[in-house]
Amino acid sequence: MKKAVLVLAVLVLYALHQDFWFWRSARPLVFGFLPVGLFYHACYSVAAALLMYALVRCAWPRHPGAEVESSRRGGPPVDQPH
Repeated sequence: MKKAVLVLAVLVLYALHQDFWFWRSARPLVFGFLPVGLFYHACYSVAAALLMYALVRCAWPRHPGAEVESSRRGGPPVDQPH
């Protein structure tokens, strides 16, 4: 379930990166001085950083090299339950 949510979040963020709705105009200005397209990309960058944090916390292997070493010794992989 967690993996499916992360995959969906990556796909949604990828789709949101293809912004075509703010290309034609710099108006409205956010906070009175920031073009809306620049504000969108600033928010997108924060969302991408948060998603990368979630991916590292939830989907990154606990011991990246241990899985290879364990398979060479004939033991079960480290991250899978026994």
